[in-house]
Order: sequence, then structure tokens, then C-alpha cells
Amino acid sequence: MALKHAILVLLEQQPGSGYDLHKRFQQHMGFFWQASHQQIYQQLKGLLTDGLIVGQDKQQQGKPDRKVYHITDSGKQELIGWMHQLSKPLKINDTLLVKLYGGHLVDSEVLLRDLQQQQDSYRKTLAVLQQLEQQYQALAESQKQPYRLPYLTLRRGIYHVQGWLAWAEEASQLLSDWQ
Repeated sequence: MALKHAILVLLEQQPGSGYDLHKRFQQHMGFFWQASHQQIYQQLKGLLTDGLIVGQDKQQQGKPDRKVYHITDSGKQELIGWMHQLSKPLKINDTLLVKLYGGHLVDSEVLLRDLQQQQDSYRKTLAVLQQLEQQYQALAESQKQPYRLPYLTLRRGIYHVQGWLAWAEEASQLLSDWQ
């Protein structure tokens, strides 16, 4: 996925400044796509140059002006065209897996420590995802409509983290047994 398309998706839903986009990106897409503030601003420049978005200066009381971005008709057509393209299967670059692959070079305690740290992080992520799911489930049926498709991404995240944690338990057990 190109970052520009993620930004276009966010702007299609609601205009925003670079800061707003970064915040919304972290809140809504941060579980499955990472982007720094710098990367977002770099993409915004390109999107402006390509005519896919427009920026409007907005005055603020007691603060510097900020630029609020809106998707253009061309931007929406670009986004729709991208949506029609087939997605490529996910490929991962996982440092832990490389360490495990070459793990014969170190004591298994080193690997277990790394694995444990990641398990802790994944458990925290799972708790957040499950809390978001509970919030969605608590909505009245009439309120769920705009969140149905984002809910699918949430469910995918939950399955991913649960699967990773199940694998990590198995890996921990095997590493412990081999000590």
C-alpha cells in the first residue's frame, strides 16, 4: 500500500491538517500501517503537486496558521482506481524471526528475553484492540453502520495478534525445553 492512498482515505473521510492526519493515522491505521510525521508531510507535498488534494490556510487564535487539506475530485478518482487494483499478499520483515533463524549463535535465554518482551507488547496491543471491539459492540445497531468496514480491519488485527501470541507460547516452550 502506498502511504499516499492511506492519506487519501483519511482525507476522503474528513479534511485535516498534517498534524490531524498524523494523529488520525496513529489512532485508526497505526495497528496495521506505520508512518512518521515526516513521511506524512512529504506525501502531502506530493499529493498537492499532483492535484490530488488542496490546502487551505486556516487562522487560529493565538497560534500560527495551519493548513487544512481536502481531497479533490482527482484525488477521489485516484483513490477509487487504487481500490480496484488487487492487493499483493503481505510479506513481513521480522527481526525476531531472523534472530531465531540464527539463534544457534547465542544462548536461548537471549532469544527468550527478546520473545518475552515482544509478547508483553503484543498482549498490550491485544487489550487495546479488544477494548475497541467492546466499544464497537456497545453501539446501537444504527450507530454501527459507518464503522462496519473499519471493524473488519479491527477483527483482522485481533486475529493477527492472537495468532502471534499462540505461536510465541509455542516458541517459548520449545526454547525453554532446549535449554
